[in-house]
Amino acid sequence: MQRAEAGLAAARARHPVYLTSEELAWLKRAGADVRDVFDAPATANSQRKQLIRAVISEITLTIDRQAQTSHALITWQGGATTAVTVALPRRGSGAITTGEDTLELIRRLAACYNDTTIARILGRQQRRTATGQAWTRDRVSSLRRSRGIPHCPEPQATVSANGDDAVMATAPRAAQLLGVDKATIYRWLKDGFITGEQLTPGAPWRIRVDQALRDRIQPDVPDSWLPLGPAARALGMARQTLLQKVQDGKINAVYVTTGRRKGLRIQAGHDQPGLFATPP
Repeated sequence: MQRAEAGLAAARARHPVYLTSEELAWLKRAGADVRDVFDAPATANSQRKQLIRAVISEITLTIDRQAQTSHALITWQGGATTAVTVALPRRGSGAITTGEDTLELIRRLAACYNDTTIARILGRQQRRTATGQAWTRDRVSSLRRSRGIPHCPEPQATVSANGDDAVMATAPRAAQLLGVDKATIYRWLKDGFITGEQLTPGAPWRIRVDQALRDRIQPDVPDSWLPLGPAARALGMARQTLLQKVQDGKINAVYVTTGRRKGLRIQAGHDQPGLFATPP
């Protein structure tokens, strides 16, 4: 009883604290200050979340399935409340989905490449998933399964010794099959000595390796065949024009793989049996 009486006396002795006019004025404009801070470009999303947590005590949601609405009762710090009614999203509306152009590209790539290669190609094109993430093998695989896109069949690994068959090979594989360096393959593609295809920018080159292409790789220089420069002068045309005619199949060319005369050789005579004929 003595402790209680002492506490009562202490409470009666305390004087109430009153806010000054400056403090009251600041409180009246504090809400506007919070809005300015919340909307400021320099405010990070994590800081906005902290502000929301500071001013909201709780939110009570009531779902009306029949009316397809959600009623939210927001209770602010201090006890004030705000009622908000929003429409529920319809099933399937507003769903985050991969763009049709990316889907179509993946369908085309899946016929030739595995999921790892497809992810690399999408990355080189700076494409992102529907949620803004970088493509990975697992994400490509998951998308393929959900959209029913078939998996790429295993590519043929070798070419038989008799040379009767052909394969579509990447540049490194084509270099292996033809016995040249990978850089040589890319130079041939640039010069038009061989042709290849890319399904999309950034995709690996696909080169058809067949007997006709192997016939154009020779260990020795055929008689009267000339390097690019002398051949262009002999035929009276620019080097680029000559390379274009080689690419179009109008002039024969081979690549010599041995000796000091290694490199591109062109048949400079006018009697040419065709681009893919085996040189004499």
